[in-house]
Amino acid sequence: MKKINIEGMSCMHCVMHVKNALNEVKGVSKVDVDLKGKFATVEGENIIEDDLRQAIEDAGYEVVSIEEA
Repeated sequence: MKKINIEGMSCMHCVMHVKNALNEVKGVSKVDVDLKGKFATVEGENIIEDDLRQAIEDAGYEVVSIEEA
């Protein structure tokens, strides 16, 4: 599992936007987004961190860090 710290989310619409973007990344099987904590967790196999970062940035948000959770 990976934890992605994200800046720029301010509402539930943002949460859904990030969740939908991450669900499109190859290898991702589960996504949870925590608005208050400003992070998302993703589960899956053979996930490429650069793909996660790109999906979030393309959705209009900033990736602060990605770490193993």
